Amino acid sequence: MIEAVIFDMDGVIIDSEPIHYELFMKFTQELGYPISNEEYSRFIGSTNIDIFTMVKNKYNADFNVNKLVGEYDNKYVEFLEIEKDIKPIDGVKELISNLYKNNIKLALASSSPRNHIDMVLSRFGIRDFFSTVVSGAELERSKPFPDIFLKAAKNLEIQPERCIVIEDSCNGVNAAKNAGMRCIGYYNPNSGNQDISKADKIINSFKEVLINEIKHNYDK
Repeated sequence: MIEAVIFDMDGVIIDSEPIHYELFMKFTQELGYPISNEEYSRFIGSTNIDIFTMVKNKYNADFNVNKLVGEYDNKYVEFLEIEKDIKPIDGVKELISNLYKNNIKLALASSSPRNHIDMVLSRFGIRDFFSTVVSGAELERSKPFPDIFLKAAKNLEIQPERCIVIEDSCNGVNAAKNAGMRCIGYYNPNSGNQDISKADKIINSFKEVLINEIKHNYDK
């Protein structure tokens, strides 16, 4: 039986990809390192360190990756602080609450930096639902490697095969499957052209996720 659900954050809890897209494209354009839409789509689900490292390698540039990531992170945080009308993706807060009430352990595993995660969880009032929060920025390898989800399962003290991941990106779905976990792929049209076909189930709305189905229908 499934004992835990691990949520991605960007594109699953907050519809942040349009925000990231606008900020990132403008940021890299101003630096003189423009990125195509196709390249950006491949970045979704990766850490900012990995993304800016790929940009650096593409242009054989000599900029300091950590410095640029810090500058970009500050712009994103400033945006979230200014935009007071940002809300959770429809239905996800209710799903999180219902899973919690049904004694299913919850974890959040996001490629975003810790300060981004903390701000979103605090803004939406959902921090206390999660037993553990893992930032991919604090790990050596990011999605599609399974490290972030295995770390979340270890923190929950639950075996990977007893966990199910909710993801919206190709990198995230692959990371979940590489971790030996079941995966629900959430189709978010704002997340770009993501291949989430390897997910065990694909949904268009969180209202499609049933608690009993999670508990009993995802056993291997």
